[in-house]
Amino acid sequence: MHPRPSRRAALRTGGLLAAGALLPEQAYAATPHMGLATPHTGTATPHTGAAAAYTGAWRAVPGILARIRPPAFPRRTFRVTDYGAVGDGRTMNTAAFRAAIAACHRAGGGHVVVPEGRFLTGAIHLRSRVDLHVTEGATIAFSPDPRDFLPVVLTRWEGTEAYNYSPFIYAYGERDVAVTGRGTLDGQARLGPWESWYRDSGPQGDDQKLLREMGSTGVPVARRVFGDGHHLRPKMVQFYRCRNVLVSGLTIVDPPMWTVHPVLSSNVTVRDITVDSTLYNTDGCDPECCSDVLITGCRFNTNDDCVAVKSGRDEDGHRVGVPSRNIVVRDCRFSGRWGGMTVGSEMSGGVRDVFAEDCEINPPDFPGRYPVKYALYVKANKKRGGSIDGVHVRNFTGQGVERDIAFVTMDYNGGEGGTLPVSVRNIHLDRMEIDGAQTVLRLVGLETDHLRGVHVSRSAFTGIRDPDSVTHTDDLTFRRVFVNGKEVPQP
Repeated sequence: MHPRPSRRAALRTGGLLAAGALLPEQAYAATPHMGLATPHTGTATPHTGAAAAYTGAWRAVPGILARIRPPAFPRRTFRVTDYGAVGDGRTMNTAAFRAAIAACHRAGGGHVVVPEGRFLTGAIHLRSRVDLHVTEGATIAFSPDPRDFLPVVLTRWEGTEAYNYSPFIYAYGERDVAVTGRGTLDGQARLGPWESWYRDSGPQGDDQKLLREMGSTGVPVARRVFGDGHHLRPKMVQFYRCRNVLVSGLTIVDPPMWTVHPVLSSNVTVRDITVDSTLYNTDGCDPECCSDVLITGCRFNTNDDCVAVKSGRDEDGHRVGVPSRNIVVRDCRFSGRWGGMTVGSEMSGGVRDVFAEDCEINPPDFPGRYPVKYALYVKANKKRGGSIDGVHVRNFTGQGVERDIAFVTMDYNGGEGGTLPVSVRNIHLDRMEIDGAQTVLRLVGLETDHLRGVHVSRSAFTGIRDPDSVTHTDDLTFRRVFVNGKEVPQP
């Protein structure tokens, strides 16, 4: 497995503070209230109940982890080469994968094994009790031809349900499914049309607008048919309405869009994977409307958010109405163009009880193409509506954050003309040690819908260049927080 950051029970007194590594005050001009940029609307209160609420929230984690159990599989094996697969990088193996998976499922389950070689294929659809095991030295290379991902399947595209090109690896309504091994999944997205569909005002934009209108106006899902002749890029790995899911050990490169995307699924484990996804809008892992999810020991080098918790978009997200909850992220390494740990922006079904700990931002020995802009990025607006309640982050270390340590906004994309009520509350950051950022906090509540309950404790931030910016935020507290060597005072 990849090395993991050490787990710490408390902020190390022998760390930044004791070592004298805290930088001079620099541009962080403290005022009686942490140097918040003016004008500042909102209120700050002493840290009375925040510590108890923070401690109580983390007490839920052992119970969540006790419910998350990776699926087990019979010891039967089905080698794809026994069903006609050829690992020469040229032969199409879609039928061989389909036959091996069907045989494994009929037998009561087991492992469909991909041996050494480069196996070209179209869509792979998993069945219950099947582990697709990609051995070390093996690569599943996905076709650059969109026609190899037809017929269309029910999927979710940026939070709206539709029929579209099949995700490259897909399961719908299955139980006990996995993709494992030390091999590689290669989306080959640079060889196909996928990137050109997105960038430079590509043709995806028209279909994206059409699908969003369909979702907002309540067009029946059965009539939201895209695929052939359309330009909505498929996801790389998607488990839809599945239970007992495992993704483990793999290296995943060049997906056409989001990389690992469980939807409306429960008991999900994503562990020890490396994601290298540097095309446009290629998130690392996006649990959407999921419960009891563990993402652990993973490395993300992305051109968008690394881990992004979601729950549907706008009116269609409210129609489905299923929150994401009980999400635990541990021991991950984040290099990505936008957020490290992210919630939203597709969060209309609600998000609650997200826990992230012991992660590293921009690790020097895992240099990504882009530096993370925000260690924590929470995004909502009145077009999405819905609520986010309980995002708890602790023991993050790192360096070189491009913008803010934490950016929490209830006005994402300028609100997009929405009028729905939106709620974001109970954001906790504890035991953080990060060197280098524009600001520590950028908090954007709304005059009509305040951001409530942001608490920072036992943390040291150095190399901070500008004052914080806080608007329409109630119950903002700091306890034992040091910025450029100076302790942030309580009001």
